[in-house]
Amino acid sequence: MIFIVVKFKVLPDYKNTWLSITREFSTNTRAEEGNLWYQWSRSVDHDDEYFLVEAFRDSQAGEVHVASEHFRKGLEAMRPGLAETPHIIHTEIPGTDWSRMSELAIEATSR
Repeated sequence: MIFIVVKFKVLPDYKNTWLSITREFSTNTRAEEGNLWYQWSRSVDHDDEYFLVEAFRDSQAGEVHVASEHFRKGLEAMRPGLAETPHIIHTEIPGTDWSRMSELAIEATSR
């Protein structure tokens, strides 16, 4: 799978509207056949930072995503609110889903 994490630093006027600005792009990306997940989070330490965690089935699905009209429109919608160029981690890893964290395994019978 293609695994991507992007850190966005937004301008002060956009820090409370960022998720609204990106909503259409997010909805369209989640609907893509090759999208495994697409999740936004806001930093608990810096209220002007958002993190996007997304995954695609394979490189072909990633290419389809980047070539889509909603990708182009999404970037256009984001650009005015950015304080700087986003930082990205983009890598290919085996699997197509989250793994369980064995160090914090919870026994079903202990609940």
